Amino acid sequence: MVAKLHYEADMSQVEIARKLGISTATVSRLLQRARVLGIVKIEVLDLVSPAGLTQELIEALSLKRAAVIDTPSTGVLGALAKPLGDLLKEEGLAAGSVIGIGWGRAIREVIAAGLPRIPGIIAVALNGGLQQSAPHFQISEFVRQAADQLGGSAHFLHAPYLSSAELKDAFLADAFVQETTKLWDRLDCAIVGIGLPHAINPPEASAATVNERAIGGAVGDVIRHYVDINGKLLSWDGEERMIAASSQQLCKAKLSIGVAATVEKAAGIIGAVRSGMINSLVTDANTCIAILNLLQQDAPSQGAEKQTKAKKK
Repeated sequence: MVAKLHYEADMSQVEIARKLGISTATVSRLLQRARVLGIVKIEVLDLVSPAGLTQELIEALSLKRAAVIDTPSTGVLGALAKPLGDLLKEEGLAAGSVIGIGWGRAIREVIAAGLPRIPGIIAVALNGGLQQSAPHFQISEFVRQAADQLGGSAHFLHAPYLSSAELKDAFLADAFVQETTKLWDRLDCAIVGIGLPHAINPPEASAATVNERAIGGAVGDVIRHYVDINGKLLSWDGEERMIAASSQQLCKAKLSIGVAATVEKAAGIIGAVRSGMINSLVTDANTCIAILNLLQQDAPSQGAEKQTKAKKK
């Protein structure tokens, strides 16, 4: 009776004491006993739970799929491996499905942590490997590991840049090379990282060329396809000599998953999604909150841009 009056009728302890003719101390004791006996259970809802953030992120960016984890104290990138694997299984990938693998620290860590078994899968490099020795550029190793873990076959590509567009065309005309590149038109899934802006990513970490670093307005990239926060693709001198899946091929992939964490990548993630190169995301709570906050700040400018376009029509 006391518990119902207090929690359901929203009566104060003083009001209950007067109504029942007992002391407020007795009311307090009875309410405490109700909690101890389990008659009353008090639950504090976590308004920034991973599940809640995931749904909010999907709605805010119109994503196909997403997964958000609590931000761990260490090893955040490796912790993204399990939710990434869950998205792959939810998509229903099977023998013969083609998965494109990008490069970067996030890709390196999730593959090192392990992917689920999907026997018969075809894993293909989305771009050629660099000469740099940095571990996060070893895309051929990522593809080999991913194929082993998934239980499928691997297709490699050993040239990221060529000295001229003519040499690139000749390279891509090779029948052996086309065994890999033709798979880019059949992507069932792409797993890619999202690069940091050059302003906060030193050259030795990004291996970016002088021309890449000169791109204005870039907030990030997906396998060297640079974007601004509105998702506009930004061209750069040398891009025509790059050996990689095109932005159009990434946009056509049925499931294109961006794997990224750190709040500094929030703008790059938004730009990558708006470009269409990724339609799904695996990240952590801190990064997700940064994305949502940035979207809220960016909303007025997006509205103004839409109004300008409408007037021009």
